[in-house]
Amino acid sequence: MAVTETETETKYEAGPGTALPRLDTLPNVAAARGPDEQQLVAEYYDTADLRLLDAGITLRRRTGGGDAGWHLKLPVAPGSREEIRLPPGRAGGRVPAELADLVGARTRGAPLVPVAAITTLRRVTTLVGQHGESLAEVADDSVRAVPLLPEVPAKDTALAQDTVPATEWREIEVELTGGDSALLAAADNLLRDSGLQRSARSAKLEHVLGERPPRPASPAELTPSASAGVVIGSYLRSQAEQLKWLDPKVRRAEPDSVHQMRVASRRLRGALRSFGAVVSRPQTDHVAAELKWLGGVLGEARDAEVQAERLDEQVRQTDAQELLGPVQARVQAHGAMARAASLTAVSAALKSERYYALLDELDELTADLPAGPAARESARQALPAAVARSYRKTRRRMRTALKVPAGAPREAALHDARKAAKQARYAAEAVAPVLGRDAARFGNRMKKLQTVLGDHQDTVVGRQLARRLGVAAQQAGESAFSYGLFYGRDACEGARLQAKAANAWREASRARYRHWLR
Repeated sequence: MAVTETETETKYEAGPGTALPRLDTLPNVAAARGPDEQQLVAEYYDTADLRLLDAGITLRRRTGGGDAGWHLKLPVAPGSREEIRLPPGRAGGRVPAELADLVGARTRGAPLVPVAAITTLRRVTTLVGQHGESLAEVADDSVRAVPLLPEVPAKDTALAQDTVPATEWREIEVELTGGDSALLAAADNLLRDSGLQRSARSAKLEHVLGERPPRPASPAELTPSASAGVVIGSYLRSQAEQLKWLDPKVRRAEPDSVHQMRVASRRLRGALRSFGAVVSRPQTDHVAAELKWLGGVLGEARDAEVQAERLDEQVRQTDAQELLGPVQARVQAHGAMARAASLTAVSAALKSERYYALLDELDELTADLPAGPAARESARQALPAAVARSYRKTRRRMRTALKVPAGAPREAALHDARKAAKQARYAAEAVAPVLGRDAARFGNRMKKLQTVLGDHQDTVVGRQLARRLGVAAQQAGESAFSYGLFYGRDACEGARLQAKAANAWREASRARYRHWLR
């Protein structure tokens, strides 16, 4: 079973003769224990073209020390990485399937092979607090590393080290074990005052494999005078990276990860639809369709999760004497089956060639944006018009929804209006960093409208589900009474939310929120 930890650390470059300062002078540190010496030997794995390294991910099998085994490190924030550990298994073995799966969005079927062997003589000093608790560990590492030649089998690591020039260096690593960011900041000041420099590399592997091609970077500052293509291209790249960053979280079924990945896929698709004059729509139709497919798969899992939670809440809100029959058991069984089936579908989708092809297509799209007719116009000139189109679509659908007869026709129309409001919200959020407060306020109003309409749609689906469960209960010889209560609650809540949606729309459509659109 995998063990997961989050490590927060800083690394420093040190010369061979550099002496470390006294570490027990740091705030809240009562003593510095050690150093304890360890001999660590690690074999690093990556694709032949180093896709993991380019994504800031490291995968290794290490022996020696107190945490021998397979280590997969995924970046979560600057200075922090999530480390997933598995037992070491036998030397020369294949990468464990569980870890290989978690980097699938990066490898996309390419084999993971040994790319470097690193031997470290580590001297660890533990910083302890007033009660003997560990606050941080300071590792003084003397490192020797060699790249592994493709023609040298993994089991012949020693041969590679004998035939390939080695890279040697010394580095200092400070990792929090119980202390806080203030301790890390104080240690940073102390070490830099002592002549150490912060390392530009987050992993040892970067030393031995040399400099990589620079990753595509957004301009330091996007302004209203920047071209619309630059602004939307930056947004698309950030959302595509968010999609890949969330991939291992979804595969591990982390809370809210499916929802967040669904949002990223919808933001990408929404941007391609809203800014078709900036990013050539004919050249993005296929990727938009594939994003719709992915969002649909993720949506089923998210909807199953939401409806299971709503049913559980329905049961909690109902007096015990009104729960006739095995209601709770039926509700829980339905929720568990629905979630399991939808998560199985998500897992299959994320392992499919179709998904990997979508990621390839997104990489190509964001690396070389197909320019539309408005791509070279300034953001100030082109982007408000694009958001305005999304607004007008929302306006048409809301007006239609408020006029059609109550019942199923209005519910369907409000669902359509919700999708338009969501697209308008995402369009506004995409341009808000450049166009400022007006876009942000408009996006916030569209979000409020979308939220009310989303809550309304949940009641529609909830009624359908309550009816199905009631029918199934009746066919099994059980009472359907409780499910009728659930149905009635959702009907009343749906009517209330329809009125609330009308008010939310009146507020969102006020001139003060859309004066900047044109």
